[in-house]
Amino acid sequence: MGNVTLVIDGREVSVPKDFNIIEAAKRVGIDIPALCYDPNLEIVGACRLCLVEVEGWNKPVTACSTRVQEGMTVYTETEQLIGLRREILQLLLDNHPNDCLTCQKAGECLLQEYAYRYDVKFREHDGDRRRALVDTSSPYILKDDSKCVLCGKCVRICYQVQDRQVLSFGGRGFDTKIVVDADLAFEESSCVSCNRCVTVCPVGALVDKRVLGKARPWDGDIKGVKCKACDYGCNFEVLSKNGKNIAVRARSPLKGRPLCLKGRLMTEFIYLDEPEVPYRKEDTQFVETTWEEALGLEGVLMKLSKDE
Repeated sequence: MGNVTLVIDGREVSVPKDFNIIEAAKRVGIDIPALCYDPNLEIVGACRLCLVEVEGWNKPVTACSTRVQEGMTVYTETEQLIGLRREILQLLLDNHPNDCLTCQKAGECLLQEYAYRYDVKFREHDGDRRRALVDTSSPYILKDDSKCVLCGKCVRICYQVQDRQVLSFGGRGFDTKIVVDADLAFEESSCVSCNRCVTVCPVGALVDKRVLGKARPWDGDIKGVKCKACDYGCNFEVLSKNGKNIAVRARSPLKGRPLCLKGRLMTEFIYLDEPEVPYRKEDTQFVETTWEEALGLEGVLMKLSKDE
């Protein structure tokens, strides 16, 4: 596959011709804002934050869905684009809870990052806001609809694994939200708690409940590790604070890695100083279980005890 050469904000770059503008911009150190884009997911162009201007074209286009072309000249931070982004961000903040100080996602939230970049602030208004529907039924995932920006990343990544496909859009218009199965709680649903959705959520709408309240990015140290449960070797992070390993969280499942609850619990058991009690689902209810059962080691341990 051949390359094409284009100019982005005055910087010339040569990239493969199947690249989109976001990918090309990254090659020259230009970060185009986007809430819904992920290079490992289907492109939908939903958030509109990545709008750019192309010389000779009559209107802005989404950088995530526009392929590069030979000789293209792109502008990513014009006065018009900054104005459009500020309007989009303001609408999102107007419908978002002002709890950044206590949100688990603080320091890693893309909405927070972009609002700071473009100087957009919360404001008081009499309009409607998204309802604060918080699902705490799962011991592994917390879902807060009031923080959702409807980027759809969680839906798309859930649908990548054929036997899962649990999340989808429900409702219409202002009442649109992300639903689990037929709008069930996580505990009642067919969700297998793999946390794929959590790894791609750009805000605090989906968070890892076993990390909640333990640490945030600036609190301690983060070390990358590989899961040892199977040959996929999914990527995890171990969070440490005051010399103790206190939490484990999954990283994005790149290159087809599926992520699974067993691997997550195996990583917790191996690396954490004081791992929390594991849970398993019985029908539509989570119940405490033993580490032997959670990791599928009961039969192995029983056999080993007989051999002694």
